[in-house]
Formats: sequence, C-alpha cells, structure tokens
Amino acid sequence: MSQQRDTGRAHRIREKWHAFRVSPFLPAVVVTFIVAVAAGLFAGSYTYAFANPTPRHIPTAVTGVPASEVKRAQFVQGMERALGASLRLRHYPTYAQALHAVNEQQVFAILQERRGRAELDLSGASGASVAQLLAEAAPRVSSSVGVPLVVKDIRPLQPGDPRGLAVFYISLASVILGFIGAVQLSVHAKELTPAERIAFTVAYSLLGGFSICAVVDWGLGALRLPFVESWLILALTMFTSGMVFSMFNVLIGRWALLPTWGLMVMLGNPSSGGAVSWPLLPSLLGTIGRWLPPGASVNAQHTAVYFRHYQHPFPFVVLAVWAVAAGTVFWVWRHRHPGGR
Repeated sequence: MSQQRDTGRAHRIREKWHAFRVSPFLPAVVVTFIVAVAAGLFAGSYTYAFANPTPRHIPTAVTGVPASEVKRAQFVQGMERALGASLRLRHYPTYAQALHAVNEQQVFAILQERRGRAELDLSGASGASVAQLLAEAAPRVSSSVGVPLVVKDIRPLQPGDPRGLAVFYISLASVILGFIGAVQLSVHAKELTPAERIAFTVAYSLLGGFSICAVVDWGLGALRLPFVESWLILALTMFTSGMVFSMFNVLIGRWALLPTWGLMVMLGNPSSGGAVSWPLLPSLLGTIGRWLPPGASVNAQHTAVYFRHYQHPFPFVVLAVWAVAAGTVFWVWRHRHPGGR
C-alpha cells in the first residue's frame, strides 16, 4: 500500500512538472531570475568602471632641455604622488613633434620649460577626466616644489560638450538602437528572408545614424560634427550591433538578447573609454575595450570630432571585422532563424 502511494505521488509530481514545463510560467520564472541577475551584473559593471576612476599610467610628452633636471624630477615625482600614478614620459626634440603626438592621441599632455618656468599643456579633448586630474594636481605640486607653472588647454572640448560625454552618448545610442532594431525585426517582421533582414538592418542603420547626427548637431547644437563622417560611423555601429544580435539569434534563438546585451552594453560600453578615459579604467577594461564595437565606435567618433585630420583605420577595421564575422555566421546558419518565407 505504501509503495502504491509513493508511486502515485511520483506520478502526480511528474504530471505537475510536465504541466509547468509546457505552461508560460516556466519561461516567466526563468526571465525573472535572469533579470534579477542581469540587474546586479549591469550595476556592477558600470560601478566597477566608473565609480572610482584611478589613473595608472598617463603618457606625457617632454620636450626641450630644462635648466634644472632636479627641479623637473621633483615636479614629476610630486605629480606621481599626487595622482597615485606614473607619468609615462616620452621625450620629443621639438614642441611641434610633441604637439603632433597629442594630435595622434599618443600623449595627454606636454611638459616643457620656457623662460625659466614650467608649462603643462593639457589636451581636454584627449580625455576630459585625465585633463581635470592633471589640472587640479599640477598647481599644488608646483607650489610645493617651488617651480613656477603655467597650465593651459591646447585642445579644449567644444562649448556644448564641456564634460566630453556627448560622443559617448551618441555612440551608446547607436549601439543600443542597433540591436533593438534587429530585435524588433525578429518580432514584428519575422517573415523577412535573410537577405531582406540584412537590407532592412542597413536601412534603419543609415536612417538612425542620420537622425542622431541631425538631433545632436542641427537640433541641439551640442556638437559640431563632421556630418557625413559621423553619420557613417554611427550607421556602421548600428549595423554591426544589429548583426551581432542576428548572429546570436541564429545560434541560440529566443535568448539571443542576453549575450548581445552582455557583450555590447555590460562589457562594451563601460570599457569604451567614452565616459571615463582609458588611463583611468581598470587595466583589463582599458585593454579589451578598443577591440569591441562600442569602444571602436567611440574611438572613431572621438577622433572625427576632435582630431579630424588624424583619423586612424583601426576602429573602422574593428567594426568591419565584427560586422562581417557576425553577418557571415548569420548567413551560414540563416536556416535556423525563426520565421522567414
């Protein structure tokens, strides 16, 4: 009798479990726990990157031969103590060469001696957070070591972007709307063929990039953009982000938003260097950020806006490789995409 009761109880449990599995409650429970975990990870990733930005190595150009090597050494050592970081000094024979290094975004400041006093030329456009730290620490250090100092910003930010965050915001918009557009195509236009899906991803990327530029530049006047270049960078970013979601969609189906969000938002945006300059990021984030689409987008857009004649191919190569790789995976496994005619 006892064995029959146990068998009946086990049978009822199996029936309830089966009913639960085929009901909408199982995915709802899974989503509930995923959202809870993702919320903590999302807050943690941004807090880890932004809450306490700490400099580690700040590339700084040094030019000319100072009258007193001792005084310069004292000033540099005082700056390193004040910042809690090392000034990675790079020597250049002339000021013009040092300025070229600033424009190439190889250094953040120029230290030189002129007419018996030290001069620290900052580049706010290279990194507002780094420039602010240097500008705050330098006068205190110069006073303590008895070295007269003049601090000036030779590459200031635009008036409508005093904190240097506008480039980060427009890149963030292109990243998020890029994969949200792909999500919406999968939900509301699932009958599209793979080629049509790619074509519409290109279409909303071009229109979305144009819209971002028009609002920020023409509408708000926050940034004076090199319009066509900025537009194409944003469009390429949106397309890449959309194809990354499409790639995960054919690989893991309905849960594709999870790795897309993790890669592009939780990891890519904090490590992009847009909100906090890369010398202030944790070393791991500062290293990997440039190889991810958000970091490449910020890098390309930042150079286009503030160092227009010194654009580098690297960020475009990164975006193109991600777009081609994701597009190739999507195309090879296109038969697994939900929907389609």
